[in-house]
Amino acid sequence: MKSIEPRIIKTDEQYQRVLAEVERLAVLDPAPDSDDGARLELQAMLVEMYERVRFAFARPDPIEAIAFRMEQQKLLQKDIAPLLGGKNRVSEVLSRRRPLTLPMIRSLYEKLDLAPSLLIREPTAKYKVSRAARAGSRAGLRKRRTGIAK
Repeated sequence: MKSIEPRIIKTDEQYQRVLAEVERLAVLDPAPDSDDGARLELQAMLVEMYERVRFAFARPDPIEAIAFRMEQQKLLQKDIAPLLGGKNRVSEVLSRRRPLTLPMIRSLYEKLDLAPSLLIREPTAKYKVSRAARAGSRAGLRKRRTGIAK
């Protein structure tokens, strides 16, 4: 069988051909310093690069990661309340009304082994802020600016 010249893999058809070539060479078990060994190493790297791009997994957003870990460990909201600062905080975080803070992220990492890189990302869904909460924060801001309550 004629060997394939190394090229960047761009299609599934090319991927299948190069993968077959890698399997063919792997069965031969060539010495690493031989021509076939070098070709096997290069083709395997091309396959790996293509697979990394083609079959990439989307990382979950922080709230989805927390919910998944809770499901895995059969935890309820009350079980993680100490990690997030109370039952109300858990509810606010899981319903996307409150963002995670650094102490929350540390606790989730230490106790639930959730990677900080998952938790420090912005959630894919927007935080929900009620109209009353927005009005309340504006009134508080007005008080601080003017020293007068309306």
